[in-house]
Order: sequence, then structure tokens, then C-alpha cells
Amino acid sequence: MKTRFQSFSGIAAPLPVANVDTNQLCPTRFNKRPHGPEFAEILFHDLRFELDGTEKTDFVLNQDPYRKARILVAGRNFGCGSSRESAVIGLSYFGIRCVIAPSFGDIFFNNCFRHSVLPVRLPAAVVDAILRQLQTTDGAQIAVDLEKQAVTAPDGETHAFEIHPLRKRFLAEGIDEIDVTLEYRTRIESFEAERRRTMPWVQPRRLGGEVS
Repeated sequence: MKTRFQSFSGIAAPLPVANVDTNQLCPTRFNKRPHGPEFAEILFHDLRFELDGTEKTDFVLNQDPYRKARILVAGRNFGCGSSRESAVIGLSYFGIRCVIAPSFGDIFFNNCFRHSVLPVRLPAAVVDAILRQLQTTDGAQIAVDLEKQAVTAPDGETHAFEIHPLRKRFLAEGIDEIDVTLEYRTRIESFEAERRRTMPWVQPRRLGGEVS
């Protein structure tokens, strides 16, 4: 789900667990479901719900005020495991716009920017301090400023984070790699037309009427 990412303050849910993998974020059996609002319930499904569908009251996102959390603060290696994009989609539809952790699974980290979710890497000691603050005060909020590349913890301390300029643009404008590529469509079409004119012998091979 792509939307423009704007600076905001929101309730942050503490999840002091390392190695949360993509199968926990979106169990395999849900991968082929059409993407939509129902993915809000797919997020952490097996950790949030019993077999009969009732909520597990001990899971943080099933507790008030974290049902309305917009930020998740977690342990190291968040989003490890398989490359399923649905793991990020679940976060997005639930309303989580930012995940703060010491480290992330590489593919999960890249997928976040395609679905308007900001992954923030901060030193482990900083993340641990923020987790302690969240666990001390229910419903504590964190401020996220994409333009300044900083998050402000509940205690008021501001922590800077790094982000690639192109990825920052993806979030700010609600776009992805395909949108950026299409910005060059006129130049690409012009190049292809010139290539066909000057090198007519270089043409796509057609198999059964299909370009290959």
C-alpha cells in the first residue's frame, strides 16, 4: 500500500524480541491472498490469535492502547527469513508506518520502502533504552521526522538515522522503482525508436507471436 509518508507522532508498541521473521509477520498460508484491508488481521496472525480465532491477550498489539500503534520498536534482525513482500503489506494495512530496530533482514528492509513503511536502524543500546521507556509508560509516543531523518523518543531525546536519498524520495512521494522508471518513458521510447532506425537487424525474437 503506497501513500505519501509525512512526519508524525504516534503510539509506539514495544516488541523486545530478536529475529522476528517474515513467517511470523505473515504466515505462509496467507501469502496468496489478495492484498487489502484484511491483511491488518493477517499481521502476526499466529501470535495474535488462537486456533478458534479468539485473541491472545498477552500479545502487545491485542492490548490497548497498542491496537492503534503506528510505530513498532523491536529487537535485532527484524524481518529475517524468506523474502515475502506480504510481511510488509501486513504492517502497512495494520497502520504501522515505522519500525525501529538495531538491524533488519535485507530483503524485508528493501520491501519496506515500496509500501510506505520506514525502517529505522538505531544502535542496539539506543533501541534498548527506548524499549525500556515504552515498557514503563503505556501508550508512550515517538515522533518521526523523515525530512530531518530523526526520531524523538518518549524522553524527548532525538536520534538521527541514515536513509538513502532515493529511498527517502520513495517514502516522501509515495512511489517506487517502477514509478521512477516511468519518468524516463519518453527518453526510453526515443532511444528504442532510434535503435530500430539505425540497427534494424537488432530486433526482439518472436516465438508464437510473443516477444521474447
